[in-house]
Amino acid sequence: MEKCVRVNSSCLWCELRCFGQQLANGLWRPSAPDEPKERDKVTKDFLEIQRSKVSSSCNWRRSTISYRPYQAIDLLLTFFAYTAYHATRKTTSIVKSALDPQSPDVNLKSPFSWRRAYAHKPLESTRNSWMLGAGWEPFKGSDGTSLLGELDMGFLFVYAIGKFFSGHMGDRMDLRPFLTIGMVGTGVFTALFGVGYWANVHFFYYYLIVQMLAGLFQSTGWPSVVAVVGNWFGKKKRGLIMGIWNAHTSIGNITGSLVASILLKYGWGWSMVVPGLGTTFIGLAVFLLLPVSPESVGADIDYDDLPSPKKVGEEVTEPLLKPGVEDESAVGFSEAWRIPGVAPFALCLFFAKLVAYTFLYWLPFYISHTAIEGRYVSNEESGTLSTMFDVGGVVGGILAGHISDRLEGILATVTAIIDGTGSIGAAIGPLLTGYISAKSWTAVFSMLMVSALIAGLLIITRLVAADVTAKFQSAHASDRSRSSTLEV
Repeated sequence: MEKCVRVNSSCLWCELRCFGQQLANGLWRPSAPDEPKERDKVTKDFLEIQRSKVSSSCNWRRSTISYRPYQAIDLLLTFFAYTAYHATRKTTSIVKSALDPQSPDVNLKSPFSWRRAYAHKPLESTRNSWMLGAGWEPFKGSDGTSLLGELDMGFLFVYAIGKFFSGHMGDRMDLRPFLTIGMVGTGVFTALFGVGYWANVHFFYYYLIVQMLAGLFQSTGWPSVVAVVGNWFGKKKRGLIMGIWNAHTSIGNITGSLVASILLKYGWGWSMVVPGLGTTFIGLAVFLLLPVSPESVGADIDYDDLPSPKKVGEEVTEPLLKPGVEDESAVGFSEAWRIPGVAPFALCLFFAKLVAYTFLYWLPFYISHTAIEGRYVSNEESGTLSTMFDVGGVVGGILAGHISDRLEGILATVTAIIDGTGSIGAAIGPLLTGYISAKSWTAVFSMLMVSALIAGLLIITRLVAADVTAKFQSAHASDRSRSSTLEV
């Protein structure tokens, strides 16, 4: 029997729709070995007509109503995909308090005045050891916070380096299997970290290597989901859409914190294995269901996202005939750094991510090791309290997207360099916190305040310089126009 015409035979949506249409027209049935070879001529003609109808309807390039549903599917799948990425990334911050529950350096050397009242007391008298357990070698010693900081550094350093290359690989590979490989790898190595609980692994480099490999697979996530969403959404109202969609980062952090906190009482291994398995499952769903682009599934172009034609009388600034062929070759790494705006924005993101990822990886640990109203909270309570930081991230992201649409500002930079540089800052912040917090949490917060100040100065200086330059050029052009008028 003639098969239905499909745009993409690997797309599950194409297969299901064609199968349903064949079934509705009575054309599909299991092949029988004794099927008669001769048929009545009238039946043959009828079947040929029906097959042509099914083939035409199964070619989705002719569908005019499939674009919007595909946009919704794409937005939801990429949202859940990156939510899963961040959920697995957040689990280690919850597990830290179980790995190093009673670090004496953190308790005795904190300079906060409201903590000094507890410094002279034995740690067990102010904090019940059953809340966090006995700890886990090799992290429960005096250098436990330093080792935990090195785990963060290993993960985030490989993650940052991978960001510089994953974008180029994604451009040369099918994004659907590329994203699936990243999610499955992330889930597997996150789960392997938790397996150390049941396997009774106390070798530091096992956890370090697992974290580094997890960071490598994590680096595939952001370039992939951004590219897929960019294939489906034009520039019109993209800021608000991306602001809402970008809430996946904070939603993932909140989900990871709550799930890991709830499971921690059953053993810290469960806090790693369950999110890892969930990420693997979502990765398989992405492989089966994700429409990478309109071309991959044959959806019609959304003409609303195309630029509107110029009306008669509107100013046209582009020449009718271009002097030559545009150079579409990619810029080199060093050339990209010389593009105006790349370096300051990259450094701004460096310090901004240093602050954000320090809170991401160390806020639950800090809360659980800090007396609040005379008592120490449990792991579950500290994980729940730390989610307030991400709740603010959801609101701020949506507002920033809405403001971007109102201002209609578009900035074209080299994403890999900017985000990769920011990820290096994200790696350095948690590492420094691991060492500095053993001496003083005041020094940690001083570092965060200085980093936030530098990030703000970089972005403000860049914007002010651009504004002053634009005004100077406008005034200079006005003076030239006035002088030419006087000469005439």
